[in-house]
Amino acid sequence: MSDGFEGPDGAATAVLTAVVVRVTALADRLGVPHPEVFDTRRLSVASGVPEPVVKALLSGRPAGEPDVQARFLQRLDLLRRTRLKPNGRKYTQQEIADGAFMSRQQAGALINGDRRPTMEHCDAIQRFFRVHAGFLTAEDPEALAGALQRSEQELLHKLADREREAAAAVQDPLERLLQDHGVRGIAWRAAQLPTDQHRDKVAEWLDMLLESVKRPES
Repeated sequence: MSDGFEGPDGAATAVLTAVVVRVTALADRLGVPHPEVFDTRRLSVASGVPEPVVKALLSGRPAGEPDVQARFLQRLDLLRRTRLKPNGRKYTQQEIADGAFMSRQQAGALINGDRRPTMEHCDAIQRFFRVHAGFLTAEDPEALAGALQRSEQELLHKLADREREAAAAVQDPLERLLQDHGVRGIAWRAAQLPTDQHRDKVAEWLDMLLESVKRPES
């Protein structure tokens, strides 16, 4: 009985492999250590996948819980251990029931594994714990791939920032000079000088400075 859930799909493993390759390449390009990007505990918390399964999947070994209910219980247990109340305590069954708009008996049966979850149960609990859709139901390779895709987006943002900084660093030195000092600011200061002789001195100094930072030949 599947309760509307999809069965295992080997495509999820292929997607995970592709994401790992892309994230590895980005990390190497940015000089980010692999243990930082592939921190198994962080990925476990982000994906809901047990840490030993994360390690196995990242090593290319087949792993994961194929049974929907067992997977649901693993993920829900992780949520209760890692998404705590402001006081640092776990949410009680009653609090989960109230937040997910179900009876305490329903919540207890789901938490204890006495009742198979439906999509409606999963959606309600995911909203309560403020995790993304599919957190409780996705196959382990798919869930891990999703967590790594979010890491990939962060790395892409870092790469874009670095490329913008590099582009700014190699821009024309004359343009940098004008940006740093401001053309209007220079003109305004020169206009305050009392005599043409003073202004000639400024022009002479600017000529010398321009010669030292003149544009490279194209």
